[in-house]
Amino acid sequence: MIISNVSKSHEGFYYCKLSERGESPKSWISVRERPKAKVSIKPDQHVFRGETVTLRCDIDGEGVTSWQYSWYKDGSGSVFSELHEHTFSPVTESDAGKYSCYGAERGGSRTSNISDAVTLKVSDRPQTVLSVSPQKWLTEGDSVSLICKVYSSSTGWTFSWYTLTASSESSNHYQLLSDSSRGAGGNYTVSSAAVKHTGVYVCRAERGEPAHKTTYSNTQPVWVTGVSPPVSLIISPSRTQHFTFVSLSLSCEDQINSDRWRVKRYTESEQLEDCSSSVWASQTGSTCTISSTITSNTGVYWCQSESGENYHPVNITVHFFVILESPVHPVTEGDSLTLRCLYKHSTTQNLRANFYKDGSLIQNQTTEMIISTVSKSHEGFYYCKHPERGESPKSWISVKGVSNKCCCISSHSESQISVLRTLSSVLAVCPYLLVTVVLIFKCCRMRGFTPDSR
Repeated sequence: MIISNVSKSHEGFYYCKLSERGESPKSWISVRERPKAKVSIKPDQHVFRGETVTLRCDIDGEGVTSWQYSWYKDGSGSVFSELHEHTFSPVTESDAGKYSCYGAERGGSRTSNISDAVTLKVSDRPQTVLSVSPQKWLTEGDSVSLICKVYSSSTGWTFSWYTLTASSESSNHYQLLSDSSRGAGGNYTVSSAAVKHTGVYVCRAERGEPAHKTTYSNTQPVWVTGVSPPVSLIISPSRTQHFTFVSLSLSCEDQINSDRWRVKRYTESEQLEDCSSSVWASQTGSTCTISSTITSNTGVYWCQSESGENYHPVNITVHFFVILESPVHPVTEGDSLTLRCLYKHSTTQNLRANFYKDGSLIQNQTTEMIISTVSKSHEGFYYCKHPERGESPKSWISVKGVSNKCCCISSHSESQISVLRTLSSVLAVCPYLLVTVVLIFKCCRMRGFTPDSR
């Protein structure tokens, strides 16, 4: 009796019987399932040209001490490798394809089932994408996260973080952060943002040995407005939006009128530039002057110290016809805020317009919008729109909390003043009290009366 294709159902007790001579003893026939090979790829099924990639064939065959492996690509019947692990170093686009493996017992009769095919994808050098959450405009103390992701892949990467710096040749350079995260995650989080965190950030990822690095990511700026910065960016005219072909002055002013500050800007084309080495403006001391504004002057401007610290970023927009008049500095909670729509080619500025916050209409057909008592909820992007003349660019309105420091000092001072007044009154009366006591004592002695003669 021949069973040409044994399966688990054939397992059982077997015996034979001759009609004249009797039957044989029973024998148990055990049927083992044929093991199936399995392909794994490291570091990932989607890899990038130049990386080191390893294909591994695993067979869970009980009782088999040694397997001879056979590798196949794209369904071909020809074997291209007989290794347990096959490595491409470096991998190229020609190595991409569907891989399967098969095993046969060395010195034995057992074989495995062929594995399922696993696809290896090889593409060009990977790119990273950087984003900011929840937003790039912050007030001191806010939380912010930079999120770095590798395009089309997320396995086994470590990340490095950099800030963008401008050289004297006006080209951009990347400076590695001293606290750059080297963990497996792609998040760089600042739980309490400070003014020093203002800057333009990029990220990069790497994996493998030797390390295979991605390209630098897109740039992402983070702007932090301080409650009491050591320097203020003074803008003349004092607003964040300006018309074309007008003069604009930006000055970094501190308490001692120092010239150690330089005006920097980050343009819409993601370039970091220095006013002192530019062709679009001139810097004298700590003042940057643009003689005739054009739309490409739009960008974020700030003051940078000699040691590279960044302070007081302001988003300045240059527009043709319609602009929003809004404050340059953060508005304090409890103060009032007035916004106006200005038109370049108009003899009157009192045209009615609609006002928007974060894309939602908040006031329509009015010459100006007034918020009598500002709160943190009023922070956001504002713009105005005229039905015929168009709409202004968006401006970020920052709101800072009320400081209790002055109140505490005032209360403390009033308490000190009250104590001093009381002490002064006591000291003023003391001479008269002293004279009175002396006279009474002398009088008692003349009459022969002493405290002990009571």
